[in-house]
Formats: sequence, structure tokens, C-alpha cells
Amino acid sequence: MLDFFTIFSKGGLVLWCFQGVRGPAATAPVNALIRSVLLQERGGNNSFTHEALTLKYKLDNQFELVFVVGFQKILTLTYVDKLIDDVHKEFRDKYRNEFQQKGALGLLNGTFDFKDDFMRLLRDAEESSKVRAPTVMKTFEQSLKSQKTVKCMIETRGEKPKEKVKNKKNKGSKKDGTEAVAAPSKASAGEKQLSAAGEKEELTKDEILQKNREEFFRRHMKAGEKSRSPKPDAQKEKGKKPRVWDLGNSNAKVLDYSNSATNGSAEACPVEEFDPDMALGDKNREPGRLRELEYESDDEAEEEKVVQNPSKPSVKKGGLGGMFGMLKGLVGSKSLTREDMDPVLEKMKDHLIAKNVAAEIAVQLCESVAKKLEGKVMGTFTTVTSTVKQALQEALVQILQPQRRVDVLRDVMDAQRHHRPYVVTFCGVNGVGKSTNLAKISFWLIENGFSVLIAACDTFRAGAVEQLRTHTRRLNALHPPESHGGRTMVQLYEKGYGKDAAGIAMEAISYARNQGFDVVLVDTAGRMQDNAPLMTALAKLIAVNAPDLVLFVGEALVGNEAVDQLVKFNKALADHSMAQTPRLIDGIVLTKFDTIDDKVGAAISMTYITSKPIVFVGTGQTYCDLRSLNAKAVVAALMKA
Repeated sequence: MLDFFTIFSKGGLVLWCFQGVRGPAATAPVNALIRSVLLQERGGNNSFTHEALTLKYKLDNQFELVFVVGFQKILTLTYVDKLIDDVHKEFRDKYRNEFQQKGALGLLNGTFDFKDDFMRLLRDAEESSKVRAPTVMKTFEQSLKSQKTVKCMIETRGEKPKEKVKNKKNKGSKKDGTEAVAAPSKASAGEKQLSAAGEKEELTKDEILQKNREEFFRRHMKAGEKSRSPKPDAQKEKGKKPRVWDLGNSNAKVLDYSNSATNGSAEACPVEEFDPDMALGDKNREPGRLRELEYESDDEAEEEKVVQNPSKPSVKKGGLGGMFGMLKGLVGSKSLTREDMDPVLEKMKDHLIAKNVAAEIAVQLCESVAKKLEGKVMGTFTTVTSTVKQALQEALVQILQPQRRVDVLRDVMDAQRHHRPYVVTFCGVNGVGKSTNLAKISFWLIENGFSVLIAACDTFRAGAVEQLRTHTRRLNALHPPESHGGRTMVQLYEKGYGKDAAGIAMEAISYARNQGFDVVLVDTAGRMQDNAPLMTALAKLIAVNAPDLVLFVGEALVGNEAVDQLVKFNKALADHSMAQTPRLIDGIVLTKFDTIDDKVGAAISMTYITSKPIVFVGTGQTYCDLRSLNAKAVVAALMKA
């Protein structure tokens, strides 16, 4: 039984509504559909789930209408698709003239009495689902067994199956083949021996003796060369020499940890001397400013070659044939059909997959664009290719622009007013750059005047604590306490290896509250999305400490794996959390963006699958290589041929 059926315009005006059962109104689920699907360009699937309801919808792009039906998701209603198609056809045929003549005024001032028609269509749809004939079993005459004779099913004793006989025949043929190959080879060897004997007969005895001696000495010299081992030109000096990098520190004493008294402790190690310009990279930077991604697009003529219409010939042919051929791809006041868009959408899908967009996401994006444009009336001088491309660009920009903007600086200042630290937790798979980008974000926060406490909760990976200790030393060298009124801007809170990560994070947050730190950055161990024990530990850390922001760190090099990682991380956090409303990923840090050129599809895949914003983008190895996402720049790189 249906809960509701509503028809409204894309401008938000409800034209007609049917309430099937007594209960909550259709406002909340329809609003959720508009926010999560229609506005976010996620119309690849015509079904949407909201709490206990399943919503199915259909778009009418010619008259800008939306048809939505809602029913309980525990029900299996087979007639819903037929019903929504019949209602769509009946409604637009009944009020077609009113829409065409009056336009928007017809929607505002019109009265739509559609209840009787809808009830008739509903009864017809329900009856059609019941009238389906039950499946009838096949008779013996219709089966394949009835076509076999009795003789072919009888096996006599001693008779071997036909397949084995065939195999033996094949083996015999193989043997014959090998013998046939061997015979000519033997013949050729015999011919060689005869020819050699003939040559020897022509030579004199002295010449033959001299020739045999030369062959003997030649073979002996070759054997002697093989047995000799080449002597090294010079013996290698004993001991190891440190490698000296071109841009590295040439001071060997800094790298010498052989003194047992220091034991690698931060206090006993000498302060590392390095060039600040090399650590920062960008000399023309503005301190504390997070710049946007930049992308230099080519000429518009080159960008138009992203997807070419196969029916569009070159203009160089000249004459009337070239003119009419050029106009062949134009659509003149005609409604777009699926057949018109399919060739262009297929090329668009292949182009997106080549740009590292996950295959599943590329298919859904093209399906969404097709549903958005199907039935839409185009202008006179508009090609199908340019229309589809423009719609896809708008959809991609809409996907990359988040529903909720994450403003870290504003949230930190709000936490300051409540006299508590702002807590950020970093999670992700192994080797994506969590610790490195945590240090970049620390530097950005310090330049904005906030003190940072780094919690070393990666107690598993060897060298994880030492890596954060080195970053802390460097950040304190770039921003010494003397420049901030004697206040240490960044500290490391660590308890070594093999400890409980959730307990270390809780102690670090308590320490930051007592010492007056503004931000706590929690570094966690890398883990694969399929490792259930490690995912349980991460869910425990997040549930116990309740961070203000949970950031998933993912690299821009992945394609289909990005979807699998994010889906399973969110699912694991939801499954292993004991809270009624589990805490999931709040945002994304996209790393290694400088290694992919224009293959930026991972950004689309990650934002599409989670509906979460990309908060930071890592673009290099220095502390200044941190950017904010520019949706238009990413889409321009994605659509480049």
C-alpha cells in the first residue's frame, strides 16, 4: 500500500498530492530527496531510502516536473514502476495544453483535479500485478531428455566413452607430429656430417691436422676464460659511508646517533639546522592563508575536443554539402531522446574512467545526466555533445561543492570561547601520508596563531613516534617560542609503542585542556578497510574521545579502490560503534595531488560516495604545500581531452 504520491515542479511548487495512509506527511522524505539527490546531481538511481520509507521518482524535463511515490521499504510492490510511468503519461497528456500555453502562470493559477484518474491507474496497476499467470512446469515432451533415444543412453560393458577415444587419437597424432619433426632434424644432421666429410676429403692431411690443432686451442682458450673470475680493480673500503643528498643536510654529526648516552631522546639530540626556505618552499606565500588549487586551462578550441560528435564532419569540405553536414548535428526545437544521447554518454563515461573516476561512479554520473536531459527541448543552434558536456560539468561542480562547509578556523575559535581544545582525528589506509599532512595542517594552524598538541596514537608502525618528533622539532624551529611571547606553539604527546591508542588520545585531550592548547591533532595507525580488529579499535577511539572532526586521508592515485575504502571505513565505524547514532567520517584530506597531472577522478569518486567535503589537498613535500579544493579547477582538469 502506498504512503503518498506527489507531483511538484522543479521550482518547488506542489501541484497535486495523494496521502495513502494516516501518518506523517510527505514533507520530510521529499525534502530529503531534494537535498540529497536532486540538488546534488545524484539521479543515477531512481530509488531513494529515507528512514523507513522507499521513494521512487521520475523526472519530466520538458515541463520541469517531478513525480514521487513513497511506500514502506519492508514491502515489495512490483507495480510501482508501472504506476509512476502511467501517472506521468496521463498527467502530462491531460494538462499538456495548459503547460504549453500558460507556462509558469499555468502552474501558479491552475487547478489539477487528478484524484479520480490516479485511483483508476492505481487499481489497474494493482490488478495487473495480480493477474500474472503462474509459472507452469514443463512437460516431458518439452524437455531435452525426451529428444534423446534409448539407444544413446545404453552403455555396454567394455565399450569406452567417445571422448577418451578422441583423446587417444589426439595423443597419437601428437606423437606422429613429434616423430615427423624429429625425422627432418635427423636428416639435416646427417647432411651436415656428409658435407663436413666431403670437405675433409678435399683437404690434404697436413691441412686437416693444422685445422684440428687450431680448433683444439680455440676451445681450450674459451674454457680458460670462463674459469677465471674477474679481479676487482680496487678493494672496497671497510665500513659504511653515509649518503649525502643534494638538497639534504651535510652535517653528519646531526645524523649520528651512535652515542649510547643519547638513545634517540628528543632532549639529548642536537637541534637540527636546516634552511627555512627549503622547508617552506614558497617564498611568496601569505602566512596563514590556505590557497586554492590552481589549474591552467588550455584554449577553448582545444577544450571543445573533449567529446566530438561522430555525425559532425569537418568544415573544410566546403560547398553546400559541408554546410548541410555541419548543421546535421544541430537540434532544432526538438526533445532530446535517449538514443540521441547514448553515443555521447558512452564517450563521456570512457573519458571519466580514463581520468581515474571509479567505473561505478562514472556510470551513475552519465545515467544522472541522461535522466536530467531526457525530454528536454533544446535550442535551435545547440549540439547534443555541447549540451551533454555542459550538463555533466554542472553536475560535477555540484558534487564537489559540499552540502555543509567545514570551516576549521571558525570551529577552533568557537571551541576557544568554550575553553576546550578542538580535536581532529586522522584515519586512513597505510602509506597515504597521514603523518606528513598532519604536520602541514599543524604548520597552517600555527601560522594562524593557534597552539597545537600532536597525539602520537600510532603505536604500531616502527618509527611513527620518531617521525612526529622530527616534525615537532622542525615546526618549533620555524616558529620558536621567542616569536610567540615565550609560548611553545607545538608539542608532541607520546607514550611509546604497544599502548592503547584510545587511552593515549584521552590523556592527550586532558593534557591539552589543562595546558591551554587550542587544537589536538590525533595521528592513528594506518589500517586496511578489511581488517576487522583494527577497525574496531579505530571505532573505539572515535567513540570514546568524541573528536570534533574525523578526517579520512586518501591519496589521489587510487581509482576504484577509493569507493571501497570509504564505504568500508564508514560501514566499519557504524558497525563497531556502540552509540545509537554512530560517528562517521566528516571530511576528506586528498594527498599526493601533485603526482596525477589531470587524472583527478579520485576527488569525484570520494565526494560522490560519501557526500562529504574535501577539506585539505596535499600538493607536495614542504609545509606550505597545502591547498583548499577549487571545484571549477578540478572539473576543468577532468574535462580536458
